Amino acid sequence: MNVEPEDLVLNTVYLEANPTTAGLRVALVEAQDLGKLRSWQLPPDRYSNRCSSLTPSSANFLDKIGAWGHIHRDRVQPYHEMQVWDGVSDARIGFDWAPGSAPDGRTIAYMIENLNLTSGLLKRIDELNGITTFDSARVENITLGEETEELDFREWPIVHLDGGKQLAARLLVGADGANSPVRAFAGIDSKGWDYGRHGVVATLELEGNGWAGEDMKIAYQRFLPTGPVAMLPLPGNRSTLVWSTTPSNAALLKSLQPKDFIALVNAAFRLSPVDLQFMHTMSVGHEDELAWRLQHTQFNAQAIPQTVVGVQEGTVASFPLKMRHADTYIGERVALVGDAAHTVHPLAGQGLNQGQGDVESLAKTIDYAVSHGQDIGTRMSLEPYTSERYVANHVMLGVVDKLHKLYSLESGPLVPLRSWGLSAVNAMGPLKGFLMQRAAGSGTKFF
Repeated sequence: MNVEPEDLVLNTVYLEANPTTAGLRVALVEAQDLGKLRSWQLPPDRYSNRCSSLTPSSANFLDKIGAWGHIHRDRVQPYHEMQVWDGVSDARIGFDWAPGSAPDGRTIAYMIENLNLTSGLLKRIDELNGITTFDSARVENITLGEETEELDFREWPIVHLDGGKQLAARLLVGADGANSPVRAFAGIDSKGWDYGRHGVVATLELEGNGWAGEDMKIAYQRFLPTGPVAMLPLPGNRSTLVWSTTPSNAALLKSLQPKDFIALVNAAFRLSPVDLQFMHTMSVGHEDELAWRLQHTQFNAQAIPQTVVGVQEGTVASFPLKMRHADTYIGERVALVGDAAHTVHPLAGQGLNQGQGDVESLAKTIDYAVSHGQDIGTRMSLEPYTSERYVANHVMLGVVDKLHKLYSLESGPLVPLRSWGLSAVNAMGPLKGFLMQRAAGSGTKFF
């Protein structure tokens, strides 16, 4: 199996932790040095800028396979409320659990550093037998095998590693990112488009003790015409920023001095889109400009995140945003999961949760094939996986894509309609509760 840590180390864990599939010979191939990931740690006041939002169902799956206990839990931050609003009209919707209705206490989701998750999964692998790990290994080629005196490998993928090592795979799982070599080997096309937007991330420090009330942390997201900006809680007075914006705005943000970067982040949650657009034309002086404009701007200080006062050095980065979906998730002796199968806009925090849903479904499919004496690599055996996941992922990709396009509009008849929709859903408690129950139960959330 060809595995990328963030997508599918947990599939390896699941197969070996499950008595039905523990007898399978599993190989994990990774280009990175996994030794460094196993021993990963940061000082308690520093956080990685690559974080993900885990739903309760995703956390329960990690607990089920024995990995949750290996994660640095003091670096995982549950949050209990979400505030989402329209940057043009200020229409707002709030998500939180009604008393007694939450499936997992009051938690909506958990913010976790990707490296923390990967490190915990690798530690769980170390507890299990039957897994052969090839790290710091580069895949040079993937070919079909040949017939030998013992076995017919003509339909088996052969993974050629640097140094001459070859692995014959009864089932080759591609968790190797959006430009998946496994997908290319299987001849599976992927369709989609670039959004013309970049995601800017950073680790922030908030004023004072940070989030109001350590027991009730809130996630915030504001939809701006250039893209949504989100501030998500980390432990203590830290936060992670995910800001979808134009490539030119992203380049500006990365070039600014810390005080001006901080000013623009605070402006993103307080000023009008017109004011923000002007501030993005400036190369310096954002701190003073924000102070002046705040004197002439009204906003509800209780409905926005606390003021940002610092940015962790070296954490401001950006990446292009794309939507991609493979035509199918399976081929003969091939299965795709995570980004190799689908890439989604980050506005819904769905990337990791969708990939983890793929893993759970594929693992169950393999479990069924083994317990019923089937060949785990045939299309027939793999069909339940793609049947279960393809439509679900396709719907989520479509919803997120339409939300991005809808909230990119700055004027026109759809602006009041989308604002009315947010306000209407916010006023309908049963509907909000239904959406949240669906989100927690399926490993997805909508905002």
